Amino acid sequence: MTKNSTSSAPLRVAVLTSSTREGRFSPVVTDWFMRFAARRGDLELDLIDVAAHPLPGVLHSSDPGAAALLDAVSPRLDAAEAFVVITPEYNHSFPAPLKNLIDHHYSQWQAKPVGFVSYGGISGGLRAVEQLRQIFAELHAMTVRDSVSFHMAWEQFGEDGDPVNPQLPEGAGKGMLDQLTWWGHTLRTGRTERPYGA
Repeated sequence: MTKNSTSSAPLRVAVLTSSTREGRFSPVVTDWFMRFAARRGDLELDLIDVAAHPLPGVLHSSDPGAAALLDAVSPRLDAAEAFVVITPEYNHSFPAPLKNLIDHHYSQWQAKPVGFVSYGGISGGLRAVEQLRQIFAELHAMTVRDSVSFHMAWEQFGEDGDPVNPQLPEGAGKGMLDQLTWWGHTLRTGRTERPYGA
């Protein structure tokens, strides 16, 4: 693939939906986001449901079963050029299985942008996002400024799964994805011309 075709190819975005609770609300938020992001022609989306990939609690386990679990998700993270994390807020933070997924990987996050869609009660999940920004900075990832947040999330969606006031999340979503795409293409070029080494 030539440099020009690489720069014009759709950005490969892994969308991580992180709630694993029984009766979770995340499918509603995730389904909306996937439909919204799919309207763009410049993104190639790969949905990774953390609940479908229960990774071992011990890092760097030599258990063959642990390797098989990682083999189901690690190549997809490695292939991604950008990430969107969809997270609720649990007790002022984000779900533990998401942290486990993050901690099982390192180079997969480096020199790639990360955007956020959060939901929760009055805070809309923003406290979870602020903690995730610190973690991804340690992993040499670039978090984009704008995010999407649903405050009192269960009141923000109709029975059809669409937001009751779509202009608000769609406006925020466009801003976040515009920034993610700019950084994604810029960092793609940077990694191609000068491999990142941390």
